[in-house]
Amino acid sequence: MANAIPTDFTKVMQDMMANFPVDASAFQNAFRTQAAFGEKLTKVALEAAEKSTEITAKWARDSIARMSVVTAAKAEPADYSKSAADFASAAAEMATENMAAFAEIAKKVQMDTVELMLAAGKDATTETTAAVKKATDTATATVKNAAAAVQ
Repeated sequence: MANAIPTDFTKVMQDMMANFPVDASAFQNAFRTQAAFGEKLTKVALEAAEKSTEITAKWARDSIARMSVVTAAKAEPADYSKSAADFASAAAEMATENMAAFAEIAKKVQMDTVELMLAAGKDATTETTAAVKKATDTATATVKNAAAAVQ
């Protein structure tokens, strides 16, 4: 008994797996669907990053341009404080405008993402329904064939 040769289950497993065929195309379709979803979602993110970068760069250019007015030599000491106050006022206005622009980008990203998620959910439901129907049909046919073989 101690010298018993272990049973090789390779053939048993191969036979068992052959009786439960797996449709590899379902996995391939799922991968393609996920890849397409990832591509669309990445496009949304990259567009938002590009627009945000444009706003940031414009904001920096405008701030630097306005700063040159502040740093220019003035004839009267009061002109320095007026220049600084004008700059602060303009900076606050620019901040409000740019934050509103960032909010619009975020809103668009949110809407696009929700739209993609809804579309992906619809696609997944359709694919799952088709896969389940196909599996059910295959299982039903296999059971009928097995029942016919037993009789």
